[in-house]
Amino acid sequence: MRNLTMMTDFYEFTMSQAYFKAGKKDETVVFDAFFRKNPLKGGYGVMGGVDKIIDFIKNIHFTEEDINYLRSTGQFTEDFLAYLKDFKFTGDLYAIPDGTPVFANEPLVTVKAPIIEAQIIETILLSYLNANIMYTTAARRVVEAAKGIGVMEFGARRALGPEAAVEASKCAVIAGCVGTSNVLAGQEYGLKVMGTMAHSLVTEADSEYEAFLNYAKAYPDNCVLLVDTYDVLKSGVPNAIRVAKEYLIPNGYRLKGIRIDSGDLAYLSKEAKKMFVAAGLEDVKICLSNGLNENTIQSLRQQGAVIDSIGLGDNIVFPDNGRVGVVYKNVAVKQGEEFVSRIKVSNDMAKAITPAYKKVYRFYDKDTGYALGDVITLFDERIPKNKYTLIDPLNEHNKLTIKNYTVRELQEPIFIDGELVYKEPTIMEKQAYCDEQMETLYPEVKRIENPHLYYIDLSRKLLQLKKELIRQAKEQTAQNAVDYQLTKKI
Repeated sequence: MRNLTMMTDFYEFTMSQAYFKAGKKDETVVFDAFFRKNPLKGGYGVMGGVDKIIDFIKNIHFTEEDINYLRSTGQFTEDFLAYLKDFKFTGDLYAIPDGTPVFANEPLVTVKAPIIEAQIIETILLSYLNANIMYTTAARRVVEAAKGIGVMEFGARRALGPEAAVEASKCAVIAGCVGTSNVLAGQEYGLKVMGTMAHSLVTEADSEYEAFLNYAKAYPDNCVLLVDTYDVLKSGVPNAIRVAKEYLIPNGYRLKGIRIDSGDLAYLSKEAKKMFVAAGLEDVKICLSNGLNENTIQSLRQQGAVIDSIGLGDNIVFPDNGRVGVVYKNVAVKQGEEFVSRIKVSNDMAKAITPAYKKVYRFYDKDTGYALGDVITLFDERIPKNKYTLIDPLNEHNKLTIKNYTVRELQEPIFIDGELVYKEPTIMEKQAYCDEQMETLYPEVKRIENPHLYYIDLSRKLLQLKKELIRQAKEQTAQNAVDYQLTKKI
């Protein structure tokens, strides 16, 4: 893998030198990565990017060229640069596995490490999480809307660069897509690659029939024809039928399918199906594409469109309202043998972070298997076995008491003392896991519009700690304001 250690914001280095000069390079801190609102205005997100974080941490180091570049900025002293020469990650990193449904304000990744190590990995960690969670979530929403219809990822040409295209393809398959058109992604991750033709194959030929016939001769056992270059019902489908009857069937083959990429997809798919049935080709499959997303797919199904498969491009690699907004905040500092909680309050109380070194757990109903809610606790808290009351921290009157449940800790150890301890699943193992975990969510939580609230609770101890730290911060702010005014008068 390419060494991406320098892929960080400049202030990570300037802050790190400040820590170094203050004698704090060995100070252990805890950072949490989380998002504040569920992506795509939905009821959930889908975790992604752990694999990329692993690769980055395994390969992190500064080359001589890197050191010389930093020296050239004139901002860093030689003793700090000497420290960077031997830099490696020695801390702990915990993460929720790729493919897991995740929700706002819960720790996705927790880093416990010396302050400079925790700081320098921030930018690339956020970059990977923001991109991968966007791709997995967008793809899963489409897969959920398709309700068992195979979804193919076709978005490479719409991605923000080749690396983004490959990551989107990988994430799409993790989220449940059956394959991708991206050949490089297929090669790198072992994904199923698929695709047929573009309109240029048709326009290059002297006639649509000639183009279809040439393609049928090249791929007689896997012939899928793009029928909307000129007119779906007056030209494309009739020519597809003609090729099937004049070449494919006489040679012992069947027309496998057609793809419709424009027009009124619901109407055209139904009419095309009628034409194939009338021609004795009722087994021809119909693939629909053309800027589809979860909403249009849901609408097409409601209209009775004939859909055997779906091609998705733009709305996985670059979905509307796709910004995830993962942030990375310092929540605790180790002093002696204790972790002292830290909190960011700011003028916007919605941005008040949840402090402390924490764990996150998910409750499941023993009878149905459905996920009932998540609770974030202090690191050393124990979950009661027989009864628990979930409380929405944003509305403490909104409660749910549960009794018949199992509990699962969501984060898994990835690195301990700088050593990789996590066995990375294959892409298809991640897909199976994602399917399994998504089935634990109530349908109402997965609803595209106005999804049901999923409980994200704070333990009573953690909630009280958060309230107390906010109170202390406000009091200190008020006192600082008084002191400032007194200073001005003096």
